[in-house]
Amino acid sequence: MDATVITAVLALVGTLAGTFGGILTSTKLTNYRIEQLEKRFEKISSFAEKITLLEGNDKLLHEKIDVANHRISDLEAKVG
Repeated sequence: MDATVITAVLALVGTLAGTFGGILTSTKLTNYRIEQLEKRFEKISSFAEKITLLEGNDKLLHEKIDVANHRISDLEAKVG
């Protein structure tokens, strides 16, 4: 085989190896970043769920306070 052909084949093999290596590295990095974003999203989702529950509890407590205030007003009216 001619030396030029051998050099060209080696250059092609090196180019292909470098290209595929870069693609694999890029894919791994992209997958890692997606996993990190998914973890952040899960944390945010759990906070949103907790906030919704707290808002529901807040409404319930306000209703109980209103009822207690009305009962106190009724008792004060009967006594006074």
